[in-house]
Amino acid sequence: MPPRHPHRLWVVRHGESAGNVARDAAHAAGAARIDIPERDVDVPLSALGRRQAEALGRWFAERPNGDRPDIILASPYRRAVQTAELIRGAGGLAEGAPGLLVDERLREKEFGILDRLTRTGIEQLHPEQAALRHDLGKFYHRPPGGESWCDVILRLRSALDTVALHHGGRRILVVAHQVVVLCLRYLLEGMTEEEILAVDAQGDVANCGLTEYRFAPDAGPDGGLALVRYNFVAPLAARGAPVTSETDADAAAES
Repeated sequence: MPPRHPHRLWVVRHGESAGNVARDAAHAAGAARIDIPERDVDVPLSALGRRQAEALGRWFAERPNGDRPDIILASPYRRAVQTAELIRGAGGLAEGAPGLLVDERLREKEFGILDRLTRTGIEQLHPEQAALRHDLGKFYHRPPGGESWCDVILRLRSALDTVALHHGGRRILVVAHQVVVLCLRYLLEGMTEEEILAVDAQGDVANCGLTEYRFAPDAGPDGGLALVRYNFVAPLAARGAPVTSETDADAAAES
């Protein structure tokens, strides 16, 4: 029987983006809206975000060939694709690894009418949504035109099924977004709502922070993935790339 699980799985949040920087400026000014000219899908990495991605790629490049990813899957958002390409360009993938595979199921959580609003903006412009989110919690709250965490989890279940079908036994690097990193932990570790929200409450996932799993033969009837480390940022610090963990511009409602 072919393997159902990856041999290794790394999940990385993209590097710092121009949206992260714009969000900080909006909060500092007490503004209701975050000023970014592009669609969220088109927001690029900042100069620092590029340094972070290159630093992580160099860290992978220093590993033995058998300890580097042999396939890379990325969200279609520009900041995630740029992060993946910079990791690959720095030699972060194993020799002979195929090109980047983009999967829209790894995209950022969609915020609908709350997109690009700060917490102040949400409370001013959509007080009913602020109250509803308070009552339901971020796990179940779905803003009009957007998604709840449960909606993200549903599409990630499908993405993991594809991984099991086509990439079992591989060493896979996933480049995506903060909520995707957390929701994958929820799925892979069989967490409850309370458990994953407790992880979230400990702090944001760092830009280019690395979460790593290894296949464990004794984890269930067919084996499973065991967490090795979460939000690992030593590769950035060791190479002089400052660590950042700002919430994305479209994700102010998550903070």
